[in-house]
Amino acid sequence: MQTSEHFSEGSRHLRGRYAIAGVGETTYTRGSGLTTRALACWAIRSAMQDAGLAARDVDGVLAYQMGDSVSSPFVAGDLGIRPNFFMDVQGGGSSTEALVGLAMGAIEAGMCSTVVIYRAMNGYSQARVGGSGRVETPVSGDELHDGAYGWRSPGQRFAPTFMRHMYEFGTRPEQVAMVRVAHSKHASNNPKALHRRRVTVEDVLASRMICTPLHLLDCCIETDNATAIIVTSIERARALRRAPAVILGVVGRMCKPRPDMHFQHGPITTVAAKWAAPRLWSGAGVGPSDVDVTGSYDAFTFTTLLQLEDYGFCKKGEGGAYVASGAIELGGKRPNNTSGGHLCEGYTHGVSMVVENVRQLRHDADDSCPLGPDARRMHTYDYREGGCRQVRDVNVTANFGWGTPAYGSALVMSRDR
Repeated sequence: MQTSEHFSEGSRHLRGRYAIAGVGETTYTRGSGLTTRALACWAIRSAMQDAGLAARDVDGVLAYQMGDSVSSPFVAGDLGIRPNFFMDVQGGGSSTEALVGLAMGAIEAGMCSTVVIYRAMNGYSQARVGGSGRVETPVSGDELHDGAYGWRSPGQRFAPTFMRHMYEFGTRPEQVAMVRVAHSKHASNNPKALHRRRVTVEDVLASRMICTPLHLLDCCIETDNATAIIVTSIERARALRRAPAVILGVVGRMCKPRPDMHFQHGPITTVAAKWAAPRLWSGAGVGPSDVDVTGSYDAFTFTTLLQLEDYGFCKKGEGGAYVASGAIELGGKRPNNTSGGHLCEGYTHGVSMVVENVRQLRHDADDSCPLGPDARRMHTYDYREGGCRQVRDVNVTANFGWGTPAYGSALVMSRDR
Protein backbone atom coordinates (compact mmCIF):
# COMPACT_ATOMS: atom_id res chain seq x y z
CA MET A 1 0.00 0.00 0.00
CA GLN A 2 1.25 3.50 -0.83
CA THR A 3 1.33 5.63 2.28
CA SER A 4 1.46 9.39 2.89
CA GLU A 5 5.12 8.88 3.78
CA HIS A 6 5.70 7.32 0.36
CA PHE A 7 4.00 10.15 -1.49
CA SER A 8 5.79 12.87 0.50
CA GLU A 9 9.14 11.63 -0.80
CA GLY A 10 8.32 13.27 -4.11
CA SER A 11 7.79 16.67 -2.49
CA ARG A 12 10.80 16.69 -0.18
CA HIS A 13 13.23 17.54 -2.96
CA LEU A 14 11.10 20.63 -3.67
CA ARG A 15 11.25 21.81 -0.05
CA GLY A 16 12.70 25.30 0.03
CA ARG A 17 13.23 25.51 -3.73
CA TYR A 18 10.28 27.82 -4.43
CA ALA A 19 8.90 30.94 -2.83
CA ILE A 20 6.16 33.54 -2.96
CA ALA A 21 7.92 36.68 -4.17
CA GLY A 22 5.05 39.17 -4.37
CA VAL A 23 1.48 39.68 -3.17
CA GLY A 24 -1.22 42.14 -4.13
CA GLU A 25 -4.86 42.94 -3.52
CA THR A 26 -7.58 45.46 -4.23
CA THR A 27 -9.71 47.11 -1.60
CA TYR A 28 -12.40 44.99 0.06
CA THR A 29 -15.73 46.61 -0.74
CA ARG A 30 -19.41 45.99 -1.22
CA GLY A 31 -20.12 47.42 -4.63
CA SER A 32 -16.78 47.76 -6.42
CA GLY A 33 -18.25 49.37 -9.53
CA LEU A 34 -15.60 47.48 -11.50
CA THR A 35 -15.57 44.34 -13.60
CA THR A 36 -13.76 41.27 -12.33
CA ARG A 37 -11.35 41.82 -15.23
CA ALA A 38 -10.44 45.27 -13.93
CA LEU A 39 -10.15 43.98 -10.37
CA ALA A 40 -7.83 41.17 -11.50
CA CYS A 41 -5.54 43.62 -13.31
CA TRP A 42 -5.41 45.82 -10.21
CA ALA A 43 -4.40 42.97 -7.90
CA ILE A 44 -1.85 41.44 -10.28
CA ARG A 45 -0.23 44.79 -11.00
CA SER A 46 0.05 45.37 -7.24
CA ALA A 47 1.70 41.97 -6.80
CA MET A 48 4.19 42.67 -9.61
CA GLN A 49 5.04 46.04 -8.09
CA ASP A 50 5.45 44.38 -4.69
CA ALA A 51 7.96 41.93 -6.19
CA GLY A 52 9.64 44.47 -8.44
CA LEU A 53 8.65 42.63 -11.63
CA ALA A 54 7.62 43.94 -15.03
CA ALA A 55 5.08 42.24 -17.30
CA ARG A 56 7.88 40.67 -19.36
CA ASP A 57 9.17 38.94 -16.20
CA VAL A 58 5.94 36.95 -15.64
CA ASP A 59 5.25 34.08 -18.01
CA GLY A 60 2.72 31.91 -16.17
CA VAL A 61 -0.85 32.75 -15.12
CA LEU A 62 -3.19 30.61 -13.01
CA ALA A 63 -6.70 31.66 -12.06
CA TYR A 64 -9.69 30.09 -10.44
CA GLN A 65 -13.30 31.00 -10.39
CA MET A 66 -16.67 29.90 -9.17
CA GLY A 67 -19.62 31.77 -10.57
CA ASP A 68 -17.69 34.77 -11.86
CA SER A 69 -14.09 36.01 -12.37
CA VAL A 70 -12.38 36.29 -15.76
CA SER A 71 -10.15 34.08 -17.89
CA SER A 72 -6.41 34.44 -17.46
CA PRO A 73 -5.49 35.08 -21.14
CA PHE A 74 -7.68 38.20 -21.16
CA VAL A 75 -6.06 39.56 -18.02
CA ALA A 76 -2.58 38.66 -19.24
CA GLY A 77 -3.16 40.57 -22.45
CA ASP A 78 -4.42 43.62 -20.59
CA LEU A 79 -1.25 43.68 -18.49
CA GLY A 80 1.20 42.95 -21.31
CA ILE A 81 1.99 39.45 -20.04
CA ARG A 82 2.53 36.78 -22.72
CA PRO A 83 2.09 33.45 -20.92
CA ASN A 84 4.13 30.39 -21.72
CA PHE A 85 1.67 28.57 -19.50
CA PHE A 86 -1.82 29.44 -18.31
CA MET A 87 -4.73 27.59 -16.79
CA ASP A 88 -8.16 28.51 -15.41
CA VAL A 89 -9.45 26.20 -12.70
CA GLN A 90 -13.01 25.84 -11.51
CA GLY A 91 -13.13 25.81 -7.73
CA GLY A 92 -13.52 27.61 -4.47
CA GLY A 93 -11.84 27.53 -1.10
CA SER A 94 -9.54 24.54 -1.63
CA SER A 95 -7.95 26.11 -4.73
CA THR A 96 -5.34 28.58 -3.48
CA GLU A 97 -2.79 26.24 -1.94
CA ALA A 98 -3.35 23.69 -4.70
CA LEU A 99 -2.55 26.30 -7.34
CA VAL A 100 0.67 27.15 -5.52
CA GLY A 101 1.65 23.50 -5.96
CA LEU A 102 0.65 23.57 -9.64
CA ALA A 103 2.73 26.69 -10.16
CA MET A 104 5.74 24.95 -8.63
CA GLY A 105 5.14 21.94 -10.86
CA ALA A 106 4.86 24.06 -14.00
CA ILE A 107 8.15 25.79 -13.22
CA GLU A 108 9.79 22.47 -12.34
CA ALA A 109 8.63 21.04 -15.67
CA GLY A 110 10.17 23.96 -17.53
CA MET A 111 6.87 25.32 -18.84
CA CYS A 112 7.45 28.77 -17.33
CA SER A 113 9.60 30.55 -14.75
CA THR A 114 7.37 32.92 -12.78
CA VAL A 115 3.66 32.37 -12.14
CA VAL A 116 0.99 34.75 -10.91
CA ILE A 117 -2.09 33.23 -9.25
CA TYR A 118 -5.18 35.38 -8.89
CA ARG A 119 -8.82 35.32 -7.85
CA ALA A 120 -11.17 38.15 -8.84
CA MET A 121 -14.76 38.23 -7.63
CA ASN A 122 -17.64 40.59 -7.20
CA GLY A 123 -18.82 38.39 -4.40
CA TYR A 124 -21.32 40.89 -3.07
CA SER A 125 -22.58 42.91 -6.01
CA GLN A 126 -22.74 40.10 -8.58
CA ALA A 127 -22.21 36.36 -7.98
CA ARG A 128 -23.10 35.82 -4.33
CA VAL A 129 -22.20 32.49 -2.76
CA GLY A 130 -24.39 32.77 0.33
CA GLY A 131 -28.14 32.43 0.63
CA SER A 132 -30.54 29.69 -0.36
CA GLY A 133 -32.92 31.75 -2.47
CA ARG A 134 -31.47 30.69 -5.82
CA VAL A 135 -34.53 28.60 -6.63
CA GLU A 136 -34.41 29.68 -10.25
CA THR A 137 -31.17 27.69 -10.72
CA PRO A 138 -31.88 24.13 -11.93
CA VAL A 139 -30.66 21.36 -9.67
CA SER A 140 -28.42 19.25 -11.89
CA GLY A 141 -25.07 17.47 -12.03
CA ASP A 142 -23.29 17.15 -8.70
CA GLU A 143 -26.02 19.15 -6.95
CA LEU A 144 -28.38 16.22 -7.39
CA HIS A 145 -26.54 14.63 -4.46
CA ASP A 146 -27.46 17.35 -2.00
CA GLY A 147 -29.98 19.69 -3.61
CA ALA A 148 -32.72 17.17 -2.94
CA TYR A 149 -32.16 17.70 0.78
CA GLY A 150 -32.35 21.48 0.52
CA TRP A 151 -28.58 21.88 0.86
CA ARG A 152 -28.13 24.74 -1.60
CA SER A 153 -25.95 27.16 0.37
CA PRO A 154 -22.61 26.37 2.06
CA GLY A 155 -24.12 26.86 5.50
CA GLN A 156 -26.82 24.32 4.77
CA ARG A 157 -24.30 21.83 3.39
CA PHE A 158 -21.90 22.08 6.31
CA ALA A 159 -24.36 22.40 9.20
CA PRO A 160 -24.77 18.63 9.79
CA THR A 161 -21.02 18.34 10.41
CA PHE A 162 -21.10 21.25 12.85
CA MET A 163 -24.15 19.92 14.69
CA ARG A 164 -22.63 16.46 15.02
CA HIS A 165 -19.47 17.94 16.51
CA MET A 166 -21.55 19.70 19.16
CA TYR A 167 -23.42 16.46 19.87
CA GLU A 168 -20.36 14.20 20.07
CA PHE A 169 -17.93 16.45 21.90
CA GLY A 170 -20.12 18.89 23.79
CA THR A 171 -18.80 21.85 21.80
CA ARG A 172 -20.70 24.94 22.88
CA PRO A 173 -21.83 27.90 20.72
CA GLU A 174 -20.00 30.34 22.99
CA GLN A 175 -16.73 28.48 22.39
CA VAL A 176 -17.13 28.56 18.62
CA ALA A 177 -18.08 32.25 18.78
CA MET A 178 -14.58 32.97 20.07
CA VAL A 179 -13.27 32.48 16.52
CA ARG A 180 -15.26 35.52 15.40
CA VAL A 181 -14.24 37.42 18.51
CA ALA A 182 -10.53 36.76 17.84
CA HIS A 183 -10.72 37.60 14.16
CA SER A 184 -12.63 40.81 14.89
CA LYS A 185 -9.83 41.88 17.22
CA HIS A 186 -7.33 41.31 14.43
CA ALA A 187 -9.47 43.18 11.89
CA SER A 188 -9.69 46.17 14.24
CA ASN A 189 -5.94 46.58 13.67
CA ASN A 190 -6.26 46.21 9.89
CA PRO A 191 -7.21 49.37 7.96
CA LYS A 192 -8.08 47.23 4.91
CA ALA A 193 -10.73 45.17 6.70
CA LEU A 194 -14.37 45.74 5.79
CA HIS A 195 -15.61 44.99 9.32
CA ARG A 196 -13.29 46.53 11.89
CA ARG A 197 -15.57 46.60 14.93
CA ARG A 198 -14.59 44.28 17.75
CA VAL A 199 -17.40 41.96 18.79
CA THR A 200 -18.12 39.89 21.87
CA VAL A 201 -19.40 36.37 22.35
CA GLU A 202 -22.73 37.91 23.32
CA ASP A 203 -22.82 39.83 20.01
CA VAL A 204 -22.31 36.61 18.06
CA LEU A 205 -24.95 34.64 19.93
CA ALA A 206 -27.43 37.51 19.74
CA SER A 207 -27.13 37.83 15.97
CA ARG A 208 -29.94 36.21 14.01
CA MET A 209 -29.89 32.51 13.26
CA ILE A 210 -29.05 31.74 9.63
CA CYS A 211 -28.90 27.95 9.67
CA THR A 212 -28.63 26.07 12.93
CA PRO A 213 -26.11 26.24 14.57
CA LEU A 214 -24.82 29.22 12.57
CA HIS A 215 -25.66 32.75 13.64
CA LEU A 216 -25.10 35.66 11.28
CA LEU A 217 -21.78 36.51 12.93
CA ASP A 218 -20.65 32.90 12.62
CA CYS A 219 -20.68 33.42 8.84
CA CYS A 220 -18.13 35.09 6.58
CA ILE A 221 -18.83 38.41 4.91
CA GLU A 222 -19.42 38.91 1.18
CA THR A 223 -17.18 41.35 -0.65
CA ASP A 224 -15.98 42.52 -4.07
CA ASN A 225 -12.22 42.19 -4.45
CA ALA A 226 -9.27 40.58 -6.19
CA THR A 227 -6.08 39.09 -4.76
CA ALA A 228 -2.85 37.80 -6.32
CA ILE A 229 0.36 36.00 -5.38
CA ILE A 230 3.52 35.38 -7.42
CA VAL A 231 5.44 32.08 -7.25
CA THR A 232 8.97 31.63 -8.58
CA SER A 233 12.21 29.82 -7.76
CA ILE A 234 13.95 30.69 -4.51
CA GLU A 235 17.02 31.90 -6.44
CA ARG A 236 15.00 34.33 -8.48
CA ALA A 237 12.92 35.43 -5.49
CA ARG A 238 16.05 36.34 -3.56
CA ALA A 239 17.06 38.71 -6.35
CA LEU A 240 13.77 40.62 -6.22
CA ARG A 241 12.49 43.50 -4.12
CA ARG A 242 11.00 41.67 -1.15
CA ALA A 243 12.20 38.99 1.23
CA PRO A 244 10.76 35.72 -0.08
CA ALA A 245 8.28 33.55 1.77
CA VAL A 246 9.88 30.14 1.30
CA ILE A 247 7.54 27.27 0.43
CA LEU A 248 8.28 24.25 2.63
CA GLY A 249 5.35 22.05 1.71
CA VAL A 250 2.00 21.99 -0.03
CA VAL A 251 -0.93 19.62 -0.44
CA GLY A 252 -3.77 20.46 -2.75
CA ARG A 253 -7.36 19.36 -2.99
CA MET A 254 -7.14 16.34 -0.77
CA CYS A 255 -10.44 14.66 0.00
CA LYS A 256 -12.15 12.16 2.23
CA PRO A 257 -12.66 8.63 0.88
CA ARG A 258 -16.23 9.51 -0.11
CA PRO A 259 -16.24 13.25 -0.92
CA ASP A 260 -19.70 13.65 -2.45
CA MET A 261 -21.80 12.29 0.43
CA HIS A 262 -18.93 12.30 2.91
CA PHE A 263 -21.04 11.34 5.91
CA GLN A 264 -21.67 7.93 4.30
CA HIS A 265 -18.01 7.15 4.94
CA GLY A 266 -17.79 8.88 8.30
CA PRO A 267 -17.02 10.08 10.78
CA ILE A 268 -18.94 13.17 9.82
CA THR A 269 -16.94 15.34 12.25
CA THR A 270 -13.63 14.48 10.55
CA VAL A 271 -12.68 16.72 7.63
CA ALA A 272 -10.24 16.35 4.73
CA ALA A 273 -7.40 17.73 6.86
CA LYS A 274 -7.02 14.32 8.50
CA TRP A 275 -5.82 12.88 5.20
CA ALA A 276 -3.83 15.98 4.20
CA ALA A 277 -1.97 16.43 7.49
CA PRO A 278 0.44 13.45 7.36
CA ARG A 279 1.83 14.28 3.93
CA LEU A 280 1.83 18.03 4.64
CA TRP A 281 3.99 17.80 7.76
CA SER A 282 6.21 15.05 6.36
CA GLY A 283 6.80 16.96 3.13
CA ALA A 284 7.42 20.27 4.89
CA GLY A 285 9.77 18.83 7.50
CA VAL A 286 7.98 20.58 10.36
CA GLY A 287 5.01 19.85 12.59
CA PRO A 288 2.18 21.79 14.24
CA SER A 289 4.39 22.73 17.20
CA ASP A 290 6.79 24.53 14.84
CA VAL A 291 4.10 26.81 13.39
CA ASP A 292 3.93 30.39 14.68
CA VAL A 293 0.89 31.68 12.75
CA THR A 294 -2.00 29.88 11.07
CA GLY A 295 -4.32 31.01 8.33
CA SER A 296 -7.30 28.68 8.56
CA TYR A 297 -10.20 29.12 6.15
CA ASP A 298 -13.06 30.76 8.00
CA ALA A 299 -16.09 30.60 5.78
CA PHE A 300 -17.71 29.93 9.15
CA THR A 301 -16.37 29.99 12.70
CA PHE A 302 -16.67 26.21 12.79
CA THR A 303 -14.48 25.58 9.72
CA THR A 304 -11.49 27.04 11.51
CA LEU A 305 -12.11 24.93 14.61
CA LEU A 306 -12.41 21.67 12.65
CA GLN A 307 -9.25 22.24 10.63
CA LEU A 308 -7.14 23.17 13.64
CA GLU A 309 -8.19 19.85 15.17
CA ASP A 310 -7.47 17.64 12.19
CA TYR A 311 -4.16 19.31 11.31
CA GLY A 312 -3.01 18.44 14.82
CA PHE A 313 -3.01 21.68 16.80
CA CYS A 314 -5.26 20.09 19.38
CA LYS A 315 -6.90 16.72 19.88
CA LYS A 316 -10.10 15.77 18.11
CA GLY A 317 -13.04 17.15 20.03
CA GLU A 318 -10.94 19.76 21.86
CA GLY A 319 -11.22 22.47 19.20
CA GLY A 320 -13.83 24.37 21.18
CA ALA A 321 -11.53 24.65 24.19
CA TYR A 322 -8.56 25.49 21.96
CA VAL A 323 -10.15 28.46 20.18
CA ALA A 324 -11.75 29.67 23.42
CA SER A 325 -8.42 29.60 25.27
CA GLY A 326 -7.05 32.70 23.54
CA ALA A 327 -4.43 30.67 21.66
CA ILE A 328 -5.59 31.97 18.26
CA GLU A 329 -5.55 35.66 19.24
CA LEU A 330 -2.75 38.15 18.71
CA GLY A 331 -0.57 37.76 21.79
CA GLY A 332 -1.69 34.14 22.12
CA LYS A 333 0.23 30.94 21.52
CA ARG A 334 -0.52 30.72 17.79
CA PRO A 335 -2.55 33.56 16.23
CA ASN A 336 -4.91 32.67 13.40
CA ASN A 337 -6.04 34.89 10.52
CA THR A 338 -4.25 37.98 11.74
CA SER A 339 -5.88 40.17 9.07
CA GLY A 340 -9.39 39.30 10.27
CA GLY A 341 -9.89 36.59 7.67
CA HIS A 342 -13.08 35.92 5.79
CA LEU A 343 -15.16 36.67 8.84
CA CYS A 344 -14.02 40.29 9.00
CA GLU A 345 -11.50 41.45 6.37
CA GLY A 346 -13.10 40.22 3.14
CA TYR A 347 -14.07 37.02 1.37
CA THR A 348 -11.47 35.95 -1.20
CA HIS A 349 -11.76 32.16 -1.38
CA GLY A 350 -8.60 31.86 0.65
CA VAL A 351 -6.02 33.98 -1.18
CA SER A 352 -5.97 36.86 1.32
CA MET A 353 -4.91 34.58 4.16
CA VAL A 354 -1.86 33.48 2.16
CA VAL A 355 -1.16 37.15 1.41
CA GLU A 356 -1.33 37.93 5.13
CA ASN A 357 1.02 35.11 6.10
CA VAL A 358 3.56 36.22 3.49
CA ARG A 359 3.53 39.65 5.14
CA GLN A 360 3.82 38.09 8.58
CA LEU A 361 6.95 36.22 7.45
CA ARG A 362 8.40 39.49 6.12
CA HIS A 363 7.55 41.05 9.49
CA ASP A 364 5.58 43.66 7.58
CA ALA A 365 1.96 42.68 8.24
CA ASP A 366 1.16 45.78 10.22
CA ASP A 367 -0.23 48.97 8.66
CA SER A 368 -0.37 51.12 11.77
CA CYS A 369 3.15 51.24 13.15
CA PRO A 370 5.49 53.86 11.65
CA LEU A 371 8.28 53.17 9.20
CA GLY A 372 11.80 53.47 10.51
CA PRO A 373 14.74 55.09 8.73
CA ASP A 374 15.48 51.80 6.95
CA ALA A 375 11.87 51.65 5.61
CA ARG A 376 11.05 48.80 7.99
CA ARG A 377 8.10 48.86 10.35
CA MET A 378 8.83 49.81 13.93
CA HIS A 379 6.40 47.38 15.52
CA THR A 380 4.97 48.11 18.95
CA TYR A 381 3.37 44.67 19.38
CA ASP A 382 0.58 46.52 21.13
CA TYR A 383 -2.50 44.55 20.09
CA ARG A 384 -5.10 46.86 21.52
CA GLU A 385 -7.71 48.21 19.10
CA GLY A 386 -6.14 50.26 16.31
CA GLY A 387 -2.67 49.01 17.15
CA CYS A 388 -0.13 46.58 15.75
CA ARG A 389 -0.97 43.18 14.25
CA GLN A 390 2.52 41.85 13.53
CA VAL A 391 3.32 38.69 15.48
CA ARG A 392 6.71 38.58 17.16
CA ASP A 393 9.43 36.36 15.68
CA VAL A 394 7.39 34.65 12.98
CA ASN A 395 9.43 31.93 11.31
CA VAL A 396 6.87 29.37 10.10
CA THR A 397 3.28 29.83 8.94
CA ALA A 398 0.61 27.40 7.75
CA ASN A 399 -2.45 27.98 5.57
CA PHE A 400 -5.42 25.62 5.43
CA GLY A 401 -7.93 25.81 2.59
CA TRP A 402 -11.48 24.49 2.88
CA GLY A 403 -13.74 23.46 0.03
CA THR A 404 -16.31 21.46 2.00
CA PRO A 405 -15.84 19.15 4.98
CA ALA A 406 -14.63 16.61 2.40
CA TYR A 407 -12.15 18.80 0.46
CA GLY A 408 -9.09 20.68 1.62
CA SER A 409 -5.62 21.98 0.84
CA ALA A 410 -2.66 23.36 2.79
CA LEU A 411 0.57 25.32 2.50
CA VAL A 412 3.52 25.73 4.87
CA MET A 413 5.96 28.63 4.45
CA SER A 414 8.98 29.95 6.32
CA ARG A 415 11.21 32.98 6.51
CA ASP A 416 14.27 32.84 4.30
CA ARG A 417 17.32 31.72 6.25
